[in-house]
Amino acid sequence: MKLALAKFVGRHDFAAFSANPGKKREGTIRTVTKARLTKRGACVTIEIQGDGFLYKMVRMIVGALFLHNEEKLTLTEISRALDHGPGTTRRLVAPASGLFLLRVRY
Repeated sequence: MKLALAKFVGRHDFAAFSANPGKKREGTIRTVTKARLTKRGACVTIEIQGDGFLYKMVRMIVGALFLHNEEKLTLTEISRALDHGPGTTRRLVAPASGLFLLRVRY
């Protein structure tokens, strides 16, 4: 999962990892500056830091990590989705329970 998470670090078009918010978006390019996965017992913590996030972006990144962990999504498919946008890979939205916004910096 750590290798898959590393694919999201950097400046990418995250259109494939966002849902339609029901309104027009300005753009889908974002920069993820830090992504970290830690595990304590059965608890997995995923921290993602970036310059902004799209609607359900973090939940879809986490969903992609779990699909990868279940061998249903390859690293190549993740890269292809970041390069070519929506419709290029399987999508899973992780449930909102357990998702926390820790800090907003301006």
